[in-house]
Parts: sequence; C-alpha cells; structure tokens
Amino acid sequence: MKTTEAAVIPGKAKPRGRFPHFRRAGDFIFVSGTSSRRPDNSFEGVQVDAMGTTSLDIRAQTRAVIENIRDILASAGADLSDVVEVSAFLVNMNDFGGYNEVYGQFFDETGPARTTVAVHQLPHPHLLIEIKAIAYKPL
Repeated sequence: MKTTEAAVIPGKAKPRGRFPHFRRAGDFIFVSGTSSRRPDNSFEGVQVDAMGTTSLDIRAQTRAVIENIRDILASAGADLSDVVEVSAFLVNMNDFGGYNEVYGQFFDETGPARTTVAVHQLPHPHLLIEIKAIAYKPL
C-alpha cells in the first residue's frame, strides 16, 4: 500500500465535486464529509408521501452515514475501530439526541474524539447530517 493515495470508491455515491472519498497520508486516512446519499443519488432516512410531504429521520441518516464511512475505510484497508477523530455537522441541534443514540451503537468512550456542530445547511435540503473522520491505520 502506498504512503499516499486518494480514491473515489466504485459503488458508493460519487462526490459532488472534485475530491476523493478518502485520502491517505502515511498512517492516517482522512475521510471526506460523508452523507446518507446512496449511489443512485437518493438518500437514506428520507420519505416523501404522495402529497409531497417530506419526513426526515436523523437516526436512519446517522446510521447510513456511519455505514458509508465504514465502507470507505474498508476500501482503504481500515475499519471503524481505527477512527481517531470524528467531526459531525447537524442542520438542527434538536436532532442531537437521535444522532447521539445511533452514534453510541458504533462507538463508545474508548472510540474517537468527537466534535458536533450545527451548520446552517448541507449540500441538499434532505440532509440532516454529514460526518468527516480521521482514521489511524499503520501501513
């Protein structure tokens, strides 16, 4: 494995810009901001009924984001246990409880350092959350 590499992962949602899903720098893997977007550009945790009413589910979106990060890390030869830092961006801090509940199903107090902030908006109106991560996986 090279000490530096960057990749867009086949089978994952293509980034909405010219950047990779991850970038390795030595023993560190930097995962770009990741959402619940699927490869077909739909979103996990979004339901639109026949009347056009949209329901957004922070728990489903959080789970999908972390699973997307897990898949990206796997392509770089790492896994969630290698994550040392997480930065999470929520559109609404009222979603903190649901996000925190699902996050706790993947990580505990021995896991990564974490920062969670509220942002005005994310790249799509159906997104409630985006997470970026740093993993440490010696070559």
